[in-house]
Amino acid sequence: MTHLDSSIHQLKESLIEMHRLVRMQVSKCRDAYARFDTDLAREVISNEKHINALELKIDRDCENMLALFNPVAVDLRFILAALKINTNLERTSDNAEGIARYVLDLGKPFSEEIQKDYEVEEMFRVAIGMVDDATEAFIHEDTALARKVFQKDDLLDAINRKATQTTLRYIAENRPDSLHYLNTMSIIRKLERVGDQTKNVGEEIIFYIEAKVLKHGSPNQ
Repeated sequence: MTHLDSSIHQLKESLIEMHRLVRMQVSKCRDAYARFDTDLAREVISNEKHINALELKIDRDCENMLALFNPVAVDLRFILAALKINTNLERTSDNAEGIARYVLDLGKPFSEEIQKDYEVEEMFRVAIGMVDDATEAFIHEDTALARKVFQKDDLLDAINRKATQTTLRYIAENRPDSLHYLNTMSIIRKLERVGDQTKNVGEEIIFYIEAKVLKHGSPNQ
């Protein structure tokens, strides 16, 4: 194994760890929301420091590899993809932290009626499933699984659009529990961004394996 091969292997392991930590963040903020677990919400916020530190380390490792080895072909694509995957994972964790802060901001359990109307449980389920699929696609270099992420993102977009209509209806009804539904709408939007960021990860996996750029193209390419 060459020095470059060894460095790429270590980089991949670091990114797998980043995937694992970010998945845990999204899962914990789901539980904090569902159970109104303020201790868990604070844990999510506290964990963000560790994830930020790992993001910086991965960025430095990528920059050093580009400078030291002058990689080409698939090695170059992997390192370039790793930089973008790393950024999107960190942003996913930022959104999990934001959800945890909304839980703390409300100061009491979210209304079951509102949770149902906004389909929050389904939104979390799909978002976490996307993160899981992206992680497995990265580990196993499975571009077919990476493409499945795009289909799930469409589900998140649909729930987000419906949630906007629900919010407008609640406002028209002049409901008194405005902080409940406005915070829930904000959580839905955070999860929609998680979907977008995970979709970006899927695009980067396809880029480095197949040398296809999907940013402005069809996921079926």
